[in-house]
Amino acid sequence: MAQDLCNIGIIGAGPAGCCCAYFGTKLGLNITLIDSSAPMRTILPTGGGRCNLAHAEYDFRELVKNYPRGEKFLYSVFSRFSTADTIDLFEELGIKTYTQEDGRIFPVSDSSKEVQEKFSEKLKSCKFVKEKALRIEKIGNRFKVVTDMNSYTFDKLVYATGGHSGYEMIKRIGVSVVEPKPSLVGIVSKEKMSDVMGIVIKNVTNKETGLSDDILFTHFGVSGPVVYKISSLKARDNFPYTLHFDLLPELDDLQSVLNNNPHKFIKNLLGEYLPLHFCEFILKLAGVNPDTKSHRIDGKMRDNILERLHHFEVTAKSTQKDGETVTAGGVSLDKINPKTMESKEVEGLYFCGEVIDVDGFCGGFNLQNCWSTGYIAAQSLL
Repeated sequence: MAQDLCNIGIIGAGPAGCCCAYFGTKLGLNITLIDSSAPMRTILPTGGGRCNLAHAEYDFRELVKNYPRGEKFLYSVFSRFSTADTIDLFEELGIKTYTQEDGRIFPVSDSSKEVQEKFSEKLKSCKFVKEKALRIEKIGNRFKVVTDMNSYTFDKLVYATGGHSGYEMIKRIGVSVVEPKPSLVGIVSKEKMSDVMGIVIKNVTNKETGLSDDILFTHFGVSGPVVYKISSLKARDNFPYTLHFDLLPELDDLQSVLNNNPHKFIKNLLGEYLPLHFCEFILKLAGVNPDTKSHRIDGKMRDNILERLHHFEVTAKSTQKDGETVTAGGVSLDKINPKTMESKEVEGLYFCGEVIDVDGFCGGFNLQNCWSTGYIAAQSLL
């Protein structure tokens, strides 16, 4: 049996949907949140459970540069709800924050659970429907949402299902969607990396993108911050593609190091810069016995070692299955009004969060998109 009319429906009770609901209730709107999971459940694993709320970049012109897709669209969005506004929001919720040296902003409690609880507490005036939305129908100027248990009718509808599912529902009512692709994800390599699985090399540089950060070797290939960024930039590239990494940018004159340490084994000499087990791995790839003394390293051997260190090759076959943190793709940005987050194709339908074709690097950027677009959607519902 259909329920009584509710003014505003929000499908998706993740960060964007809950943020929209919070600001909507402050405006006195009658809000119904629909989700099969508890409000803000998806925030629990973020930041390793510490909840990286945002990034300490307060100039929106600089902030938008951290989004491989959506930079131009976000100009308008972040000029209206900035990083400073995000901090104010969490102060309002009773959550104190601090900023790490790398610019990442966390709650002082280092607890995603606290963020979930404080947000949920503020949403008690909303009606929460713990059901799975299955279908949306546009009936005149209203929206009918059919769930696995019931149906509900709304004057306006906000769609905030995140970047991993739910696109078929809106495609059926005429919404244009850019096909989602994995982003911020590990890369499966042609080369076998299991021998050095678990080893992290810090501050490596990728030749193709110029990005520098840490790399993690895994049983399937490579992962870690620099690989996540690369996977984001190359989310729509065809596989296979080749990547080259400078694993040791500071070692620019290996010959002098060899000359100054003639009696050291080459593995131990390189072990002063990189983990010893990884040095043995590199030397074997270069065709050099790890137990060779430095004074026996000839020019060809030296050049082979340098080639492996400064041009370490990874052939990307695919992304790690089901490993993506976010997706590249979603509701087409040219079909959304950035000043209101309303669909240009379906009047009365609004979007916020990762369901739109916006994705950022790691570091709080994707949550900033949720807070900002959630705020703007709420302001537009009056």
